[in-house]
Amino acid sequence: MAPFDLTPLAHTLAYDLIFLAIGLGFGAVLELSGFGDSRKLAAQFYLRDMTVLKVMFTAIVVAAVLVFLASAFELLDFGKVWVNPTFLAPGIVGGLIMGVGFIVGGFCPGTSLVAASTLKIDGIFFVLGVVAGVGLFGESVASFEGFFQSTAMGRFTIPDWLGLPYGVVVVGLVAMALLMFWGAELAEAYFGDRTAWKDIPLWPKPGRKTAAAAVLLGLAVVVALQGQPSVDDRWTWVAETAEAQLQKREIQADPAELVALRQDVTLRVEVLDVRDEADFNRFHLSGARRITRDDARNPAFVRELAAAPDNTIVFVTSNGEADATRVWRTLKAQGVLNLYVLAGGINGWLDRYPPGPCVARKARAPAGKDALAWDFAVAVGDRSPSAHPELPRLEPEPTCADDRAPQAVGQAAGHGLAHGHPAPPPYVKRVKLQKKTVTKGGCG
Repeated sequence: MAPFDLTPLAHTLAYDLIFLAIGLGFGAVLELSGFGDSRKLAAQFYLRDMTVLKVMFTAIVVAAVLVFLASAFELLDFGKVWVNPTFLAPGIVGGLIMGVGFIVGGFCPGTSLVAASTLKIDGIFFVLGVVAGVGLFGESVASFEGFFQSTAMGRFTIPDWLGLPYGVVVVGLVAMALLMFWGAELAEAYFGDRTAWKDIPLWPKPGRKTAAAAVLLGLAVVVALQGQPSVDDRWTWVAETAEAQLQKREIQADPAELVALRQDVTLRVEVLDVRDEADFNRFHLSGARRITRDDARNPAFVRELAAAPDNTIVFVTSNGEADATRVWRTLKAQGVLNLYVLAGGINGWLDRYPPGPCVARKARAPAGKDALAWDFAVAVGDRSPSAHPELPRLEPEPTCADDRAPQAVGQAAGHGLAHGHPAPPPYVKRVKLQKKTVTKGGCG
């Protein structure tokens, strides 16, 4: 299934030749389209020659239709396709700067390289300006780093913004492009050919262009009708490998490993607690975030996890492992990396790092397979030292009589143990940090 992972070929001649061929093809298409001529590029701003708009939007809509058509028929996993993260405010400012440069200089960075490769003087000077600008930006970006990293929205697409299915947006995109092409033809006839309005045909004549437009719109409608793969569909793509990992317990990480990772300042550890609110309030790990199984299918929540830095490790936990494993499957199907289940769940954690007897005691018989196996005298949340055993504690473990009042128990629990937990037994390390591989490009 696409996209095809070329990273195993990295640092080989074949890898370099693949991208050389792509670059040569892209450059040839730009040159054949006339994009190496600044006069042709600048003419679009005067509405005399709309070749740039027609070529670029043709590429955009054809790619969109084919990508989502392949995704609809499960030939492509769009979740693994790199989408540039959105930084709204700096993106707007950068777009305005590049737009002004495009109008004044007659090139964008990609087309300037095409012009320079054919030894056009204006293209060569534009490339020199681009290099100088990149160097100046690199030396000065620290002075406005806050703005440069502001309004981060992660992997944010038009369907996310509008709350519409991808297929509907694809149909709208194609319709918009065809409308723009129609307007571009009228503009070229009036401003470029100086044809009087009364002599310009309002509707395009039947031909190859109109036939191609009809085919493209028809394929977009197929995308909308077919729909995109569901989470359950995507699970079937990874089920064989993922279930093997579960059976071999390759993704069930020992509580001691989670503690050790939280002590590593180079890592960001996130704990997702899928229990109900009552159990979460009784006890949860320090910094844990309670989510529901519906949250695990929420595109906005999954986008947030997917946009996390590469040093982020996500643990899913429930009282046991059953509910956490179900959520792990859901998130795994949606491409979340560095995802693990806390071995033994909260029950296993409390067995390893038990609270004081005045706070909780091990229940003789849990109420269910994934029920909390500890009876808490009061809800301590993450105020018990058992919730963060990686933090050094010098206070002695509190003691209390069995008949102490609940209020006193809660006060004792808030003071913390230490330091009183025994050294963890040896465990098998499960966490293997994966990093996102980004392969991208474009005219910009």
